[in-house]
Amino acid sequence: MINPLKTGDTAPEFTLPDQDGEDISLTDFQGQRVLVYFYPKAMTPGCTLQACGLRDNMDEIKKLGVEVLGISTDKPEKLSRFVEKELLNFTLLSDEQHTVSELFGIWGEKTFMGKTYDGIHRISFLIGTDGKIEQVFDDFKTTNHHEIVLDYLNGK
Repeated sequence: MINPLKTGDTAPEFTLPDQDGEDISLTDFQGQRVLVYFYPKAMTPGCTLQACGLRDNMDEIKKLGVEVLGISTDKPEKLSRFVEKELLNFTLLSDEQHTVSELFGIWGEKTFMGKTYDGIHRISFLIGTDGKIEQVFDDFKTTNHHEIVLDYLNGK
C-alpha cells in the first residue's frame, strides 16, 4: 500500500541524475515552486501523453513561476532519448533505485493486466517556495494532467 506525502508535509531533499547524467537537487530550486511529477516509464503511450501535455503548456507553467521535474525509474540514457524524441522542454530525473519515489510514498504495489508488481504510482506534487508540499495531484488522466495543474495554478 502506498502512503503519499500530503499537503503541508515538508518535501524530502533529494539529488538524482538528469537525462544528461548531471546531478540535480531539489535545493537547486530553493525559493521556487516546483512540480515534481512521478510517472512509471518513459516512452510508453500514457507517459508520453502526460509529458507532451506539460511540454505544450510549459510557457504558461513557467509564467506562473513553476519549474517541472519528471521522475521515473528509467536510466538517464532512456530519459535522454525520451527528451530528444518528444522535444521535452523540462528536466527528467532517474530514480533507478526508487529511493525518492519511496521518500514521497508513491512506490508500491500495482496491478496491470492481471499482474501485480511494485512500481511508481502516477502522482504529482507541487512544492511551494517554503519547501512544503502545496498541492498533491492524484486524480487525473494522462491526457488532462497539465489542465488539472494549470487550473490549480490559475486558482480555478
